[in-house]
Amino acid sequence: MVYRLLAIDIDGTLLRSNFRIDKETKEAIDYVQQKGVYVTLASGRSFPSTQKIAKALKINNYLISHNGGFIASSLDEPLQESRLSVEDTYRIVDILENYECHMRVVHERFSIGNQLKQKSQLVAKLTLSTGDPLFYPVSFTENLGDYVLSQEVSPPKMDVQFFDEKECESAIKYLKEQIPDFEYSSSTKCNLEITAKKVTKGNALRFLGEKLGIAPNEMVAIGDSYNDLDMIEFAGLGVAMANAPDEVKKKAKWITRTNDQLGVPYMVKEVFRKQMRFQTMK
Repeated sequence: MVYRLLAIDIDGTLLRSNFRIDKETKEAIDYVQQKGVYVTLASGRSFPSTQKIAKALKINNYLISHNGGFIASSLDEPLQESRLSVEDTYRIVDILENYECHMRVVHERFSIGNQLKQKSQLVAKLTLSTGDPLFYPVSFTENLGDYVLSQEVSPPKMDVQFFDEKECESAIKYLKEQIPDFEYSSSTKCNLEITAKKVTKGNALRFLGEKLGIAPNEMVAIGDSYNDLDMIEFAGLGVAMANAPDEVKKKAKWITRTNDQLGVPYMVKEVFRKQMRFQTMK
């Protein structure tokens, strides 16, 4: 099989644990792009944050951001956008205000969160370091629900960070019981990511493939977390990082090294370089 598209998750996959990109990773992506492979990033991050990483890798293609809620190559001209309605966003916020958690309404142009005293430096870092004020403003308000209604905010995604694993599980269970018609996923421990129904990385990849005329069996998708599951299952070759949870690894057709052990360039070498050699021999 000749693979024509490569979809790569960002955090825990493309980036090292220190959030840096290895030189070997840049070289591997440059190699496959030169060989005509369509490379896209598929991330739960906002579009500006996803695009910033793409520019560092010289990727100028459509990008999947907000877990599939915003597909675009430029902020002003999205290929597809799927949003939580103002009313649904308010309902979610209203329920989650009964739990001790940090909420972020993740719009493609800004992020607004609830003001909450941080319990630890770790959580503070997780919730406060996700924006760059130069290109993606992050602000906080005492009453997030009122802000959503008054400003009519309809975001592609909501992020929630809990302080306790049991409380996180309890909140997810209650949300699924009360408002089941949403996608609930996670990318890290005590994390919850909410998008509209059928808005997932896998469905975004399907949409992009149809747009580009690339079949699922011509795709490679690589990721490390639960929000990558359906993308890994959908692609012809679904690859899990060695640092992924066992549930994700079980769904993958192939497992590469960890994100701190050059997992992406190793996969490119084993899959794409061999593919290119075979095509040359033919």
